Amino acid sequence: MITLPWHEIDSVFLDMDGTLLDLHFDNYFWQQHLPVRYAELYNISHEEASAHLVPRFKAAEGTLEWYSIQHWENELEVDLVALKHEVAHLIKVFPYVPEFLDRLRMHGKRVVLVTNAHAKSLNLKMERTLLGGHFDQIHSSHDFHAPKEAQLFWQRLQEVEPFDPQRTLMIDDTLSVLRSAQTYGIKHLLAVHQPDTKASPRDTEEFLAVQSFRDISPEFPQIVDPTS
Repeated sequence: MITLPWHEIDSVFLDMDGTLLDLHFDNYFWQQHLPVRYAELYNISHEEASAHLVPRFKAAEGTLEWYSIQHWENELEVDLVALKHEVAHLIKVFPYVPEFLDRLRMHGKRVVLVTNAHAKSLNLKMERTLLGGHFDQIHSSHDFHAPKEAQLFWQRLQEVEPFDPQRTLMIDDTLSVLRSAQTYGIKHLLAVHQPDTKASPRDTEEFLAVQSFRDISPEFPQIVDPTS
């Protein structure tokens, strides 16, 4: 069990893919569905498609381009949004996420989605999950022209989303993002135990990890009867 000092936290920053949503959708799309459909579209073998795609993805990992649907649509000349719709049934919200978000707001916390997802992916997932209304604000790194792995992202985020790093909680499944947030001064940091439910749990190294949002949810505030 993780006990969080909720009285010391004003803002809660939450990643999307692998944190609130099962990363299986993204892993399946990029590792399996896209190579198959790319091979069909260009009339090449699956092996040739993978040999073409994997090195390009690897080279871009951790950069803003890696997360940009527009970038890959231009590079690959493929309608990725249409392909994502083909497997959109795999987009799943982790258990107890809506309840967790609502309880945070009930406790007066500012609840902010902070994602590297490109607007095209973000819109698809908000449409499928209906989570958008549970946040006070949604920020994509593409709006700041820097990924969450970069200090520039946090600097630009602070300009539009005033927050006290010492009174902020960040939950993210990507360790490099958590380390970037830590460098910026964000005090409360949590990783995710199993971002992809079809894969093995991850070693989150120096970070404590969320296994269920039920476990870290603040207690319901006590209601005082004014007549008593």
